[in-house]
Amino acid sequence: MSRTRTIVYIALVLVVVLALAFVIQFRKLPQQVRRSVRIIPEEPKSRGDIAERELNQGMAPQRPNLLVKFRAGVSREAAQQISARFHDQILDEIEAVPGLMALDNQNNAGLSQYQALPEVEYAEPNYEISIGDTNTVRDELSNNTPWHLSRTSLTQAWMNTTGSHDVVVAIFDTGIDYNHKDLAKNIWTRPVNIPAFKDQDLGIVDDVHGYNAITNEGDPFDGNGHGTLMAGIIGGECKQNRGVCGVSPNVTILTLKVLNAGGFGTVADAVTALNYAIDRKRAGVNVCALSIGWNLQQPSRALEDALRAAGDAGILVIVASGNNRSETLNYPAAYQLDNLIVVAATDSNDQLAPFSNYGSHVHLAAPGQDLLTTVLGNDYARSSDTALAATFVTGVAALVRTRNPSLSVGQLRSILLNSVDQMPGLSGKVASGGRINVARAVAGANAQAKR
Repeated sequence: MSRTRTIVYIALVLVVVLALAFVIQFRKLPQQVRRSVRIIPEEPKSRGDIAERELNQGMAPQRPNLLVKFRAGVSREAAQQISARFHDQILDEIEAVPGLMALDNQNNAGLSQYQALPEVEYAEPNYEISIGDTNTVRDELSNNTPWHLSRTSLTQAWMNTTGSHDVVVAIFDTGIDYNHKDLAKNIWTRPVNIPAFKDQDLGIVDDVHGYNAITNEGDPFDGNGHGTLMAGIIGGECKQNRGVCGVSPNVTILTLKVLNAGGFGTVADAVTALNYAIDRKRAGVNVCALSIGWNLQQPSRALEDALRAAGDAGILVIVASGNNRSETLNYPAAYQLDNLIVVAATDSNDQLAPFSNYGSHVHLAAPGQDLLTTVLGNDYARSSDTALAATFVTGVAALVRTRNPSLSVGQLRSILLNSVDQMPGLSGKVASGGRINVARAVAGANAQAKR
């Protein structure tokens, strides 16, 4: 056999082997996809990419890139004159934080200039915020009782209350699939006696179900799936043993969209949404708590001020510790605020979940691993995330507030922090050393009401 013919035969054999290997892997692919379906869609993964696309489509307003807080006594007109001097434009004044302005820093060199001014308290970039990794796999509903219902004495608490639609909690995330069959009845719809949201810079927003800070619109529909995961944990309707049972099945959920389809947003989006929530609270919407499942890596004074303002307005803030498997500090979890609770995640054995952050700045723990909840498209999934643990505690806050509507933010926070079961696996991992006990929290509300 000639050398050339031998080479041809070897090449043909290699082609056949490679073709067979490809066919085998292709047949396995559907099974692999079914085993590990991610909720986050294939979209641009950076905040800038999505913002640019939305601007090109005429969907998004002009984006700020600088946050400046002017000192007390500096008027809006004076602030405008200063920004005009630097060829910048004030896009939005955050009314809940006097002096805080979101600016379009058009010359991209204004940060140090503003910081040097005696009229300015602080100036900072418009930092990016984002959700952490979430392990989510679609699942069929089963007759098995979810582990977190009995582990946290939730079913015992339901003998006292399953919540009330008069109590409103807010989810600050990627939006919510407000058409989901297990969520639709618990989604906030603006009552006829509450006027549409009006802002001197952003205009009038017809906030039917909440607010979309990304596009400054009243449609906060979820383009990612993360916010819908959180909503099922708080307020899945739990109808006749079908579907998902949220911690507070009769709560009302206000939807605040601060993250786009890729799971990214900015501090300006967050403080604008906080400003909206405070405005709605003052307009008569009974917002008692809000849940945050995203973070940023560096502190933002603007975000801290806006969260503090929420507390002054009577809103408790419950945030996820983070999914970095460490004591890593991220924000808003690392802020020391009187209206803040930081939550780590536990598994079905009351151990710290392997992905959960921990540390002295984390107050307590709650179920956050392998929880059945809602996903986009009237579907369900099992998910693991400290964001779910935070929303679990937010649901408990709704039950507590239902039993005692007169509780202050401080009283509500105190009841939750003192309603934990001590767990050896949490000692030294969270400040309280315990995992939330829902029945104990509800009993605490009853006891406070009798005083």
